[in-house]
Amino acid sequence: MKYVVKERLFAVGDDYWIEDGDGEKAFLVDGKVLRLRDTFELQDPSGTVVAVIKEKVLTVRDAMRIENAEGDTVATVRKKLFTPFRDKYLVELEAGGELEVHGDLIDKEYKVESDGGTVAEISRKWFRIRDTYGVEIADGADVPLLLAVAVCLDRMVEHNA
Repeated sequence: MKYVVKERLFAVGDDYWIEDGDGEKAFLVDGKVLRLRDTFELQDPSGTVVAVIKEKVLTVRDAMRIENAEGDTVATVRKKLFTPFRDKYLVELEAGGELEVHGDLIDKEYKVESDGGTVAEISRKWFRIRDTYGVEIADGADVPLLLAVAVCLDRMVEHNA
């Protein structure tokens, strides 16, 4: 399944839609204002919260936490400490295991892998429209989680740029 993200200058308080491959609104990224740390909600078209993304404060490495609608942490996204020639991030899953993110995050050309298999691919090359990129998610993969990971990475890369 492919999703389309039309980037904006990312700021807390910004809201934007992630569309499905047919151009239909699939998820709303709702940036919450008046919070001490960056917080974003991922909502389905009916307004139901499917994930909450929060910046972790006071950590050695940049990190963001992804929670489910009940407020339970499901994943933590962190930059790896030593990655000399390319960006590399880890997604630590609370249920066990991890996802590895590698590629060119600034230019939006990267993959999310689990046990060596690709579960999501993010690419700007699929579109001619500026500031737009696609997220292709493997069949059976957790769509809200992987879209939340893409939102986390956008924010983290922007902070480090």
